[in-house]
Amino acid sequence: MSIHRLSRRTFLAAASAGTAGLAAARLGRAGEAPPAFRIEESDGGRLRILQGADPVVVYNWGVQTKAGVPDRYRRACYCHPVHAPDGTVVTGDFPKDHYHHRGIFWAWPRMKARGKAVQTWHLKGLHQRHGTWNRRSAGAAWAVVDVSNDWLLDGGERAGRERIRMAVYPLSDGGRAVDFTLTFEAVGGPLELLGAKRKGYGGFNVRFGPRRDTTITVADGVQKEDQLLKRSPWADLSARFGMQKEMSGGAVFVHPANPDAPTGWILRHYGFLGACWPALQPTTLKPGKPVTLRYRVYVHRGGADEANVAQAYERYVDSTEAAGKET
Repeated sequence: MSIHRLSRRTFLAAASAGTAGLAAARLGRAGEAPPAFRIEESDGGRLRILQGADPVVVYNWGVQTKAGVPDRYRRACYCHPVHAPDGTVVTGDFPKDHYHHRGIFWAWPRMKARGKAVQTWHLKGLHQRHGTWNRRSAGAAWAVVDVSNDWLLDGGERAGRERIRMAVYPLSDGGRAVDFTLTFEAVGGPLELLGAKRKGYGGFNVRFGPRRDTTITVADGVQKEDQLLKRSPWADLSARFGMQKEMSGGAVFVHPANPDAPTGWILRHYGFLGACWPALQPTTLKPGKPVTLRYRVYVHRGGADEANVAQAYERYVDSTEAAGKET
């Protein structure tokens, strides 16, 4: 099948994943097609996305706990584990140094609802809870999970809602793209978001798992020290995870149309990348006026240079520009 016989929408979606996405969309022009994606439910409120037999990512829609961790750290609506192309788990959950960190998650440490201080960061007074599935589909070219969740105050009153759309693509040049479209809206009154005092963290975050030889890289090079509000269109953390001898890593790409892009980052060598928004300037969500943020998580073999992370970001920008022209 030629590109010209693909629908324009299908071509753009596949192109955003790189050459492997196009290969899958063409049904294996150069040979057998890659294994199709599968979506499976497992116990404990977990949704597993696999490509063939290989695990890719788990979306935790149900409330998660861990033995020995205080009950106040119960959480839901986040991704963990996330697997590198060789199957290595690169994310962490309930780490001892920050029990509230949780794989790929979106949360804020300073929020106000109904005139009260609440937060989804330390899980105080406002909690993300599963609402409804909008779409769950898997095929040769991608897997898509689309879910709407509630932000519930203590006592059960709904103060906000989020819609999470996640698209997972096949491997391409040793890496895999997972796109996140996050839409937030207040319910029943305004809801204020604000980053941590003086530090600005809060927004879209990745907590990495146990590893050694950690290297953090942004667009202007390797960062030997931790950073606060370092501006960059992307950030990468690479390391030797678990007992693996080879390097793997994960990068976060900021969509160029996001507010305040390129964003400021919190970069921590203990294993954290945080794309800070709205950082130190508060923003207020209002009923009927949703706000949408977009990110790509790029999980890869090797370090940032070996995995050509900078070029992968440029492909991401090119695909979003092409999609914008199409619409």
